[in-house]
Amino acid sequence: MSDLIAAEGAGEGTRAVRAGLPEPVKYEPTLPGPVFAAHFHLPGEPTGPYTYGRDENPTWTHLERAVGELEAPGQDGVETLVFASGMAAISSVLFSQLRAGDAAVLPSDGYQALPLVRTQLEAYGIEVRTAPTGGDAQLAVLDEAKLLWIESPSNPGLDVCDIRRLVDAAHARGALVAVDNTLATPLGQRPLELGADFSVASGTKQLTGHGDVLLGYVTGRSGEPMTAVRRWRKIVGAIPGPMEAWLAHRSIATLQMRVDRQSATALAVAQALRGRPEVTGLRYPGLADDPSHQVASRQMRRYGCVVSFTLPTRARAERFLEELRLVDDATSFGGVRSTAERRGRWGGDAVPEGFIRLSVGAEDPEDLVTDVLRALEESAR
Repeated sequence: MSDLIAAEGAGEGTRAVRAGLPEPVKYEPTLPGPVFAAHFHLPGEPTGPYTYGRDENPTWTHLERAVGELEAPGQDGVETLVFASGMAAISSVLFSQLRAGDAAVLPSDGYQALPLVRTQLEAYGIEVRTAPTGGDAQLAVLDEAKLLWIESPSNPGLDVCDIRRLVDAAHARGALVAVDNTLATPLGQRPLELGADFSVASGTKQLTGHGDVLLGYVTGRSGEPMTAVRRWRKIVGAIPGPMEAWLAHRSIATLQMRVDRQSATALAVAQALRGRPEVTGLRYPGLADDPSHQVASRQMRRYGCVVSFTLPTRARAERFLEELRLVDDATSFGGVRSTAERRGRWGGDAVPEGFIRLSVGAEDPEDLVTDVLRALEESAR
């Protein structure tokens, strides 16, 4: 990487385009293709970087450097590990850092798989406490905890907490802090700069942005906690395929363009929904009157691509989804094609039956706003 890109002052678009690329070699591609290898030539003592395909892969190395350059630009002593999925990354932190008798603090309004994680942690003799994201409520249950897990903005409710405040309080009590940065992406916020020990995310979502890759990552400061995460990946074998890693790295080059377009359009959609009589509980941190806007504005550079709101009934929400023409009825978020779903259909989130999570894609803003408003009108008939 050139000195210009390595410097923290490089623009985010420039950084995304160049992140993780190897030094140029004449007649070689700028982004080398995926390396498919279960083993490598290894005569003598195993002192080189690549020995066996479950431990390391050159394609992972390029991607891990790219993510690290976005999560912690200009910082030394930071490493990134990629995983087969976001849940593999989440699990690697929780299960590598916690032991029987430890206490962990999780958000009560976080990703719907967290209750499954809680059950497994408790089965291993780990105490799990929960509190909502909003209002920094996790502060009240931090005493003697070993690990604080933050999800900000939360999925799907889009609440935001003061990450630095919670980090300082947790560290004062001797706890590690992990932040799920999936919804924000490294271009929305950088948890390590806010003091967190780990930034964890699903690369399946906006980081890669095309709905065709399952991936996760953990970025943290070098030391025993990250060594334990690496050891967990080796033991469990939750590794990404080289093709997925290569696709992810290729996709990161357009991250800044996608994030800027999607964030701007998400704000336009949220503004169009504000004041609609059938819409309640509208949340988007970028709205000036959103309950989280002030806190979000102190720690986020972009507010994300997800808008959430509630329609009066389950039937109304389902009719709304059926009437949308430019928005796919699908789970997940962050893709270039807009998606929406009635989140209550999964049963894992404490949301009303008419709650909608809308992920704004890269369509023209005017077209998407028109489609959403038309679907609202049609669903009322």
